[in-house]
Amino acid sequence: MRYLSWLLGFGLFLLASGFAVKNSDSVAVHYYMGYQWQAPLALILFGFFCAGAAVGVAASLGFIFRARREIFSLKREMRARAKAQDVKDED
Repeated sequence: MRYLSWLLGFGLFLLASGFAVKNSDSVAVHYYMGYQWQAPLALILFGFFCAGAAVGVAASLGFIFRARREIFSLKREMRARAKAQDVKDED
């Protein structure tokens, strides 16, 4: 399974590098107030892909931290109930 994963990763790397070589023409990205940025198409796409991934990770952090906090409070509640049950069983 590990070899299949490595083979798939290598294949994706070859596809991405082939795409970058074929699309090495310079393109311009126009911003507001007349600003523009010229770079190869593959670099611009890679930059926007990374920015989108970063925004996606940042958007999911709130959910992750909320879930961790809830899990921590539930574990603490379970420990308290188990401790109360142990005290009750001793009586």
